Amino acid sequence: MTQHDSPSPEAIRAFRAEHSNMRERDLAEKLSISEAQLIAAYCGEGVTRVDAHPDRIIGAAQSLGEVMALTRNTSCVNEKVGTYANYQSGNHAAMVLNHDIDLRIFPSHWRHAFMVEKETEDGLRRSFQVFDAAGDAVHKIFLRDTSDISAWDRAKAAVTLEDQAQTQAVGARKPDEMPKADESKLDILRKEWVRMTDTHQFLRLTSKLKMNRLGAYRIAGAPFVRALEPSAVDAMLQQVAGSGMEIMVFTGNRGCIQIHSGPIRTLKPMGPWQNVIDPRFNLHLRLDHIAEVWAVDKPTQRGPAVSVEAFNADGGLILQFFGVGAEGRDNRVAWNKLVEGLDGLREQVPA
Repeated sequence: MTQHDSPSPEAIRAFRAEHSNMRERDLAEKLSISEAQLIAAYCGEGVTRVDAHPDRIIGAAQSLGEVMALTRNTSCVNEKVGTYANYQSGNHAAMVLNHDIDLRIFPSHWRHAFMVEKETEDGLRRSFQVFDAAGDAVHKIFLRDTSDISAWDRAKAAVTLEDQAQTQAVGARKPDEMPKADESKLDILRKEWVRMTDTHQFLRLTSKLKMNRLGAYRIAGAPFVRALEPSAVDAMLQQVAGSGMEIMVFTGNRGCIQIHSGPIRTLKPMGPWQNVIDPRFNLHLRLDHIAEVWAVDKPTQRGPAVSVEAFNADGGLILQFFGVGAEGRDNRVAWNKLVEGLDGLREQVPA
């Protein structure tokens, strides 16, 4: 959707007024526009266009005190309560690294950003909202009752842009990358796989071999990977919930990955959604979007890193789960045993 094709800001606001109970993402879909275009239509009316660079957004967020961080893709939403502390800037990749809010940030995809003030039944809700070139949400930061409102006001003065147009030009949305594999390089893949000392080396390996994550999984075979039933993700969550086991949940998009490290206590299924509803961590997962699940074993200097990874029908990664291996909180033995017991796929996945 381009700026030329989209309805006028006045039409967007009128449609939203008629459908005030709909979520922004759903409203944008109904209008066939991006969420960034919907938000931009309110610039000057509770919305302020701001500098989208992570240094500016996270720099401001660090002054707000306790907030809620939200990162999502089409199939999964990850929400964490905490503070933005220990930000590490970088041109290619940046990080927020603390127990509560743990992010991997890819600045090239932070293209449009807004400070949003919206009246709700619970009062004025304030948020930073960041979008990519297609106008899709990359990361959002929601203030809480205990957040520092004076810091919010100072941040607005510091990061507001001169351009406050109510229209937003966006590019085409990039589709998920379909699986890429090269069976002629299978021996190299397996040989290099066993030599890895860090999980981050895996994507460099697949890139070198002109493959991608899912394509490599489809051809690697045992003992590296095992295809699981799509239902294995919910079965895993059911076993973890209330057990005290600590796991890591990675949810992301091209611009941001958000990580939860800790236990899961409360599951509340609702229609196609499985929901984790804990005091400082919420996860909302569309189980019906899960098309492929893989149990993956990668070697590291600290022992094997075993993950459960879910993909959609287009080959896009929805989310990943690992066992927590931190000193004094090492749950990997219990986690690995749980993963071993998950149901394997009954029908072979095509390479």
